[in-house]
Amino acid sequence: MWRVWWESFGGRIAGVAAGLLFGIIYLISGFWDMLFCALLIGIGYWIGKQKDERRGPLFPWDRLSDWVSDRWPWSR
Repeated sequence: MWRVWWESFGGRIAGVAAGLLFGIIYLISGFWDMLFCALLIGIGYWIGKQKDERRGPLFPWDRLSDWVSDRWPWSR
């Protein structure tokens, strides 16, 4: 059962775990840091979901490099 969950939701699980790991550091300090922890967990979940759905990279580096090379030809 765990293997099926890991294969289906591995990115989300890893993202939430990473968010928790980084967020626990901020929980010690107070309420606003707890809200920041929730933000980190949400971002980790979103990145993991992107990985699970195989949507590709979060930032389209190929489009950026094409734009830069078209805009500034000397940068090739």
